Amino acid sequence: MMRASRLVSILLLLQTRGRMTARELADRLEVSARTIYRDIESLHTAGIPLYGDAGPNGGYQLLDGYRTRLTGLTGDEAESLFLAALPGPAAELGLGAVVAAAQLKLMAALPVELRDRAGRIQERFHLDAPSWYRDPEPVTHLPAVADAVWDSHAIQIRYRRWREPEEVERRLEPYGLVLKAGRWYVVARCGEQIRTYRVSQILALHPLPSRFTRPASFSLAGFWRAYTEEFEASLRRGQACVRLSPAGFERLGHLMTPGVVSAAAASASEPDEAGWVRVTVPIESVSHATGEFLRLGGEMEILSPPELRESVAAAAAEIARRHGC
Repeated sequence: MMRASRLVSILLLLQTRGRMTARELADRLEVSARTIYRDIESLHTAGIPLYGDAGPNGGYQLLDGYRTRLTGLTGDEAESLFLAALPGPAAELGLGAVVAAAQLKLMAALPVELRDRAGRIQERFHLDAPSWYRDPEPVTHLPAVADAVWDSHAIQIRYRRWREPEEVERRLEPYGLVLKAGRWYVVARCGEQIRTYRVSQILALHPLPSRFTRPASFSLAGFWRAYTEEFEASLRRGQACVRLSPAGFERLGHLMTPGVVSAAAASASEPDEAGWVRVTVPIESVSHATGEFLRLGGEMEILSPPELRESVAAAAAEIARRHGC
């Protein structure tokens, strides 16, 4: 079965790539060049019209006009095409090889002109989902969660959260998986509520025999959009009035979240004689905002609330003291 699949892959590769050397085929299929030679001989024997040229520019090639009909996608391959732009997450879900096979079959089935365009897109655009300066999270139970999502069966998990008690047991009916900034989340019903759980925080997982019916009206994208809006709003419960220099206002766009930047742009006053403006922005807490605004250095002045102004001044004084100023 494995050899038959490899013979088909050789045909599809030659059909989509044109001329390829035995070494190139071997590297792509992760076998030895000797294995490729044997496979090519088998294809010859089967009557496949391909030929090989020797020399530095040589390689194997199908006769012009020959196209294999063995390009039908399996169910798994068709489903995996939705992850074709995310090879890393696809591999985490255990679908890396399936995605590669589906892409190859899709390319082989396209007319030459469309195949060329698809190839150019693949060469010129690349999606890298994880954030900068962040190591990948261990997601040991991700494949099991994905199986539960796909098969609509309940799971029992032991979960680590940020408040007491830190470890809890939960029975979940998982509705979907979301990849956000390189982190996986499962959206699941727990009791009467639909909640979000970070997959890396699942300490143990046991599939349950009971199955559930996913509501036809449930939209994973819609739920996630509402959830993120509510989550971001809950973090920004206070406000701060800040005076910014021209450089500080520009740096704000590089250092703060989009919500803060939008609020600053919408509330900015007319510049004074020195070009400084006043803005009103949402803040999460005094301690969090202190660290955020200190990144602007001397290009900002906190006007209110008083406790934030005092906190920033105290932090700046401590920094100056430690540096002998």
